Amino acid sequence: MNTPAHLLIGAAAFARPPQGRILLAALLGAVLPDLSLYLMATVSLFVLGIPEQVVFGQLYYSQAWQTVFAIDNSFIIWGCALILAVWRRWHFVAVGAAAGLLHLATDFFLHAGDGRPQFWPLSDWVFHSAVSYWDSSHHALWVAPVSAAVCLAAYVVLWQRGLPVWGRAMFGIMLAAEIWVARQWLLFF
Repeated sequence: MNTPAHLLIGAAAFARPPQGRILLAALLGAVLPDLSLYLMATVSLFVLGIPEQVVFGQLYYSQAWQTVFAIDNSFIIWGCALILAVWRRWHFVAVGAAAGLLHLATDFFLHAGDGRPQFWPLSDWVFHSAVSYWDSSHHALWVAPVSAAVCLAAYVVLWQRGLPVWGRAMFGIMLAAEIWVARQWLLFF
């Protein structure tokens, strides 16, 4: 699932009300599992000048990158964070951890051939879904419209809960980005 989709869905699921610290917690939890990829790819592409084919064809699948992805995509780590936050009554952390777990759950079923070891440190096993959010050879032509519809529904939910004007604009941009990116994946992959 694309990051804008994770942000929209995470906010709609856990940001009640969709403002302030609770919204920030939901957004942080929804984006953190993808953050390492953005940081490593940005540094590789724009600072180190590594060609795109090498970054996404070799480095993405390298043991070093997969280890980082295993850590920030671990159901075990995010689950422990949620349990600790609930036990300690850290509402901000609990909302973030719940949004992170929702991110992992959707990714678990939508990564065909590019999944991550989500049970680290207990296992390096990777679930290879038959369905992909981006690869048309793995049903992305069916997934993309469903994902866009879920994102639209999430936006409507946020709007109805009293999202401030700046939030309507920000999430509107995310919704547009999700639809545009989904279109690009389908056209090129």
